[in-house]
Amino acid sequence: MRALTTIPLTPDSLAVVDVPDPVPGAGELLVDALALGVCGTDREIARGDYGWAPAGQERLVIGHESFGRVREAPAGSGFATGDLVVGVVRRPDPEPCGACGHGEFDMCRNGGYTERGIKQLDGYASEQWTVETDYAVKLDDRLEDVGVLMEPTTVVAKAWEQVERIGARAWFEPRRVLVTGAGPIGLLAALLGTQRGLDVHVLDLPTKGAKPQLVHGLDATYHHSDMDAIMARVRPDVVIEATGAPGLVFAAMRGAAPYGITVLTGVSSRGRTVRVDAGELNRDIVLDNDVVVGSVNANLRHYAHAAEALAAADLDWLGRVVSRRVPLEDFADAFTPQDDDVKVALSFG
Repeated sequence: MRALTTIPLTPDSLAVVDVPDPVPGAGELLVDALALGVCGTDREIARGDYGWAPAGQERLVIGHESFGRVREAPAGSGFATGDLVVGVVRRPDPEPCGACGHGEFDMCRNGGYTERGIKQLDGYASEQWTVETDYAVKLDDRLEDVGVLMEPTTVVAKAWEQVERIGARAWFEPRRVLVTGAGPIGLLAALLGTQRGLDVHVLDLPTKGAKPQLVHGLDATYHHSDMDAIMARVRPDVVIEATGAPGLVFAAMRGAAPYGITVLTGVSSRGRTVRVDAGELNRDIVLDNDVVVGSVNANLRHYAHAAEALAAADLDWLGRVVSRRVPLEDFADAFTPQDDDVKVALSFG
């Protein structure tokens, strides 16, 4: 079968190659791939920035935003031929830390976890793949065209869980949320905000095109002006920062309403500096009882919440989030961003 692979840490090594057909082991599903989401992590691995091949292999099958249909399932597994499924990305450390040992492998404390398509485990960018039933999640049949959005939705499902758990330290009744960035993570964070009945605001740069239209499609408010001015006007109770842009990160931290919660989901590049009045920032956070929390990856609980959120969403809106579908053999096009991209997906078959 064909698979999209790379030699980690080697730029321009991304290639479709023939690999052996997968053979499911005990307790594993055999899955026919339907689509694979392409994100910034995949592009960074393809550039040679990072990535780890499985032990004894030169090449890594890339891809962590999986989506497929079950071909074979073990008897009594709860899965059946024809089910729509995704595979979880992360696996706990074989010698688990406390968090991994309690099923919170997204919060691994010793770094010994592995990840499909990223770190020491082949990913899902192949025509077929296997996955342990304990790390497979079934999706509603209605999501056949948009299930590729599942993995990024798990990321924001976790972010919202963090908001709600932190808010529960005292009375907390948020009304307004600001999401910075109208990429897939930002838009899906906004979706989950509207599903919670909040007044949702989204900030990004484009003044026209898919991103503003998708925000308006949620009955949310789109902004493209100065971050500080928006923060002062909106005074959000919750900020979900999905860009990693340092200026926006610090503006979010200092501009939330009292008792505000800022969740950082975007990853900043190293070596970028911003002038910050650290004393004022510290004073604001302390005196307002604010919280800033980083959030990455997802565990099985977040996958379940994400599946519920997608099943409850408007399918036409979700379909517009998947802005471009590229055949596997044209993978280079998927890894070359275009101006109006939102979520780009590789298609199989």
